[in-house]
Amino acid sequence: MPRIAHIVSTARYLPERVVTNAELAARFTTRGDPNIINEFAEHTGITQRFYVPDEWVTSDLAMPAAREALKRAGRKPEQVDLIIVGTDTPDYITPSTSVVLQRKLGAKNAGTFDVGCGCASFPTAIAIGSGLIAADPAIKIVLVVGVYLMHRLSDPNDPSCFLYGDGAGAAVLETGNQQGFIGAAFHADGAYASYWGIFAGGTAEPANVDAVKAGRTQVRRPHIIPPDHDGWPRLFKRLASDNGFTANDVDQMLFTQISKPAIAIAAERCNVPMEKCHTVMEKYGYTGSACIPMALDDAIELGKIKPGDLVVMIASGVGYNQSAAAVRMTC
Repeated sequence: MPRIAHIVSTARYLPERVVTNAELAARFTTRGDPNIINEFAEHTGITQRFYVPDEWVTSDLAMPAAREALKRAGRKPEQVDLIIVGTDTPDYITPSTSVVLQRKLGAKNAGTFDVGCGCASFPTAIAIGSGLIAADPAIKIVLVVGVYLMHRLSDPNDPSCFLYGDGAGAAVLETGNQQGFIGAAFHADGAYASYWGIFAGGTAEPANVDAVKAGRTQVRRPHIIPPDHDGWPRLFKRLASDNGFTANDVDQMLFTQISKPAIAIAAERCNVPMEKCHTVMEKYGYTGSACIPMALDDAIELGKIKPGDLVVMIASGVGYNQSAAAVRMTC
């Protein structure tokens, strides 16, 4: 009998502190750039974002979403076989954030690892977790978390801080014999690895006084990645072709939540109506690795996604990486 992974529950978490566009605009107006925040808003559709308390770290942000997802699945932490955390804002370079989360959560029987392909991490982690469930009878319950705390690693004097909001989303995967996880597709282009990232603190340039003073231990966009409005549609068409479905079969499509205009263009080129492309950046801001699970949970809560629906997740991350996953929902 085939072992097929199912998403049996989801959850999301937003911190309490709201940072509006007006607050950022006031900051940059005093720095002589009064229009920059409005320009970002026009290009993205983002109106606000949320920040964690100063003493929190990424694993703390992941905790509420992880706990709630397990509660909704009717599972205790000690029942979890594997924890996969998707993030590019880890607690540390090493050890992994997933192993820190395992300890805080009390999931003492779980193995752990991180997925680090930027904001493309959640569909990637869903695909990996689903593949492990299919391949290994010992893995029955997988907790997948997408979490993002990039504002902590950004420069508050850099207008790009507009983009970085904090958040977490989680899903519990369990085995079943009905249709659940359907398939995945991936694409990358390392030619853009130097365009957006944190370029000091690793082996290329270990952290040092000069790097800190120059801001190289903070996230930077030295170059703008050229718009690729065919990238998401191309990945979607490959995913659909490889797995035997069409745009008409899709009930909801969730894209990386960084630009509502870009999502509208991609939806049209995928032949999927915009009303089937739920967005949350308007109210949550951009939450990177967490944005797709947060959008997934939000859409379920609003009744836009129901059991039996075909959901496609398509994400992009710095590097750049792209990933897509198709799932028949059971929650």
